[in-house]
Amino acid sequence: MAAAPRLEAEKRLNPRTIMVDPLTPVVGAEIGGIDLAKPIAAEQLEEIRDAFNAYHVLVFRDQVLTPEDHKRFGRLFGTLHVHPYNAERAQAAGAADPEIYVVKADQSSRYVSGEVWHSDVTCEAEPPMGSMLYITRTPEIGGGDTCFISAIRAYETLSAVMQEFVKSLTATHEGSKLYVGAHGNAPPPGGWPKATHPVVTRHPDNGRQVLFVNRGFTTRINELSPEESAALLEFLYRHLESHLEFQCRVRWYPNTLTFWDNRAVQHHSVWDYFPHSRYGQRVSIIGTRPKA
Repeated sequence: MAAAPRLEAEKRLNPRTIMVDPLTPVVGAEIGGIDLAKPIAAEQLEEIRDAFNAYHVLVFRDQVLTPEDHKRFGRLFGTLHVHPYNAERAQAAGAADPEIYVVKADQSSRYVSGEVWHSDVTCEAEPPMGSMLYITRTPEIGGGDTCFISAIRAYETLSAVMQEFVKSLTATHEGSKLYVGAHGNAPPPGGWPKATHPVVTRHPDNGRQVLFVNRGFTTRINELSPEESAALLEFLYRHLESHLEFQCRVRWYPNTLTFWDNRAVQHHSVWDYFPHSRYGQRVSIIGTRPKA
């Protein structure tokens, strides 16, 4: 494995209006000193952006938010995304809010959202740049954490030869792999989204390179035979998922909001609390087409 790259340059923050407490040197930080239900000053927003660009997973504790507060915070970073599930369901339900994706599990659940390592909705041509999950109910017995991987660090720790090889490739991402194959959901009339993205993308804000394949949505490497594709993808998935030094783990308490950078990290929701319940709501922000 390649030597670990520098950590310090992109982590040198000097916030004046918020507190930044790193979860690990690589990824994740808890943010204090801010009430997301109140108007956010320009300096606070800039410091949140800086922390997001450095740590890619931000955890805000003790936040009492209405759905409109939640969406207002999301809109500070761009236009809100409508999940493929909600595009059909919300219109039919009438009262449902298409910009809010409900994340819940209880004794009747067949699966939980995010139970496989993935980046959100990479099957779309322009996947969300980030997601904000606000949890208000946690299991009485504990559990229900979310784990995050730095896909930046995963790329940087490949050998130089492997880095050059995967940079030349593209991959297909299909919604049907997760939404039908894992969840058993019937497709909407137009079908689930499908897109092609570079295997290695460049983060639009900090310029670092990202290993952009994930077990949830990626179905094949386009330039390789099916057998070669399957073997390489499994190697890359295991490289991403098996290194604890790439990861952080967020423990949820009621009224916690976590904002993650879909362009830089993958996540996995741990379903270790059945038959107990967990409930939250998520908004996501529309991104741009991933580029090499």
